[in-house]
Amino acid sequence: MIGVIFVGVIIFVQILLAFIDFIFKKREKRLAASHFQDKLQVMDLEEDVVMTEAVDNEPVISVEDVTMEFHIASTQTSGLKDYIIQFLKRQITYKKLYALYHVSFNVYRGEIVGIIGTNGSGKSTLLKIVSGALRPTEGEVKADRKKIQLLTLGTGFDMELTGKENVYLNGAIIGYSKKFLDEHYDEIVEFAELQDFMDEKVKNYSSGMVSRLGFAIATAGDAAEILILDEVLSVGDEFFRKKSLKRVKEMIHGGSTVLLVSHSMETIIDNCNKCVWIEKGELKMVDEPKVVCAAYRKMKEQEAG
Repeated sequence: MIGVIFVGVIIFVQILLAFIDFIFKKREKRLAASHFQDKLQVMDLEEDVVMTEAVDNEPVISVEDVTMEFHIASTQTSGLKDYIIQFLKRQITYKKLYALYHVSFNVYRGEIVGIIGTNGSGKSTLLKIVSGALRPTEGEVKADRKKIQLLTLGTGFDMELTGKENVYLNGAIIGYSKKFLDEHYDEIVEFAELQDFMDEKVKNYSSGMVSRLGFAIATAGDAAEILILDEVLSVGDEFFRKKSLKRVKEMIHGGSTVLLVSHSMETIIDNCNKCVWIEKGELKMVDEPKVVCAAYRKMKEQEAG
């Protein structure tokens, strides 16, 4: 009798775990489908900061003692069921990872500020916090997020959809209306040089084709008052990079205040009037681009030597 009860309990637990796993996956799909709506809600919840136009020394972006902490699981799990089992056995532990650690600097109206640092130093995390897509663990960023446009490539693409369908999906995530995308669709396709591939699924595109389409969508609209560019100048072949750089320069020098992440020191020096160096989450230097880039190169040379 006890054996029958035990078997029954085991079967019940397996059914319960399978049901929880099903609910979890269904919730993930629902969250992915409502990504754009959630992004808008996050931005609406952010506290608006009124910029005083008459005061020249008032920063349009103020990063104040920002820390971003992530908790990373020390063990890998294959799914929710595996996670619950390991959790019940107390085999799940976490370690802290600081993507950013007490970072502070200001950006003033009309400045073009380059952000440099080695991979994994927190540059993209910082841009997401400034744009309102992430909330910092500590500190705050003061900015009028209604005036900010974040241009980052590859976000919001569905590999199972066609190029044409992804124009509307990715454009909606950026914030474009269907009417705007209808009016600019031909321009986007022409700039991306993908006229013969828009009915193909994006999973059949090369990485360069995906990047070109993402760049064309991201830069289709007029430049915002505050423009944030996350590695958008490294797309395609040499010809397309020159073409994309020309378009971004038009946006940059159209009066926008700009935050620009790039691994190209030449791009930073040629286009920026201030440079912020973040290394392993910590602020290393804020100064003129030539000064900061020289210090950064020196560090890389010492590491290589």
